[in-house]
Amino acid sequence: MIRSRRFRCVTFGSWLMCVASYALAQPAVVLPAQGSIQVAFTPWDDAESLLIDAVDQARQQILMQAYVMTSQKIAASLVAAKMRGVDVRVLADALQHRQTSSSLLDRLVRAGIPVWLETKYRSAHNKVMVIDANDVDPVVISGSFNFTWSAQHRNAENLLLLRDNPALVSQYVLNWERHWRDATSYTAQP
Repeated sequence: MIRSRRFRCVTFGSWLMCVASYALAQPAVVLPAQGSIQVAFTPWDDAESLLIDAVDQARQQILMQAYVMTSQKIAASLVAAKMRGVDVRVLADALQHRQTSSSLLDRLVRAGIPVWLETKYRSAHNKVMVIDANDVDPVVISGSFNFTWSAQHRNAENLLLLRDNPALVSQYVLNWERHWRDATSYTAQP
C-alpha cells in the first residue's frame, strides 16, 4: 500500500496548526506491454474518425466514460452500434451534462443506450471507451480527447487506441464498473 499525505489545518485563536493525515492509496498497476497502439494528435490528425472506426467495428460491447458528449458524429456511431445489437453503456459527468446545452446524452437514452451520471467527484474527467472486452480483439480508447466537435477541430488533444491487451482491458473494465456502482441512472428529459 502507498500512503498519500493530506493536510488538515485548524485555526486556534491566532495559531494555525496543520496536521498531516495519511490515506491508504492503491499502488499503480504495472502491466506488460502487449498488442498495438495507435496515437492521434488533434487538430492535425483525424482522431474523431479513428474513434468512430473503432466504434463501428464493435461486435459485442462498448463501455464509455465521458466528461462531455456533444459530437454528433460520435453519438450517431454509438446509436448505430446499439441498433446493430452492440451493448452500449455510458457513464458521464453530471455537472458537465447539466451545464452543456448541446449535450447529447438525451439522444443516447432515447436510442435505448443506458446512461448513468457520476456525481461523487468534482469532475468525472475520464474520456474512455472499452470495446469488446471479452472478444479476441479488445480495444481501450483513452487520452485527453473529449467526445466533442471542438476536441477535433479547435483543441490540442491526444487519443490512444490500445488493442489486444486483455490485462489492460480488464483493468479498464474494473474501473468502469467501480464508477458505475457509484453513478445514478439517467432518464432523458422531455
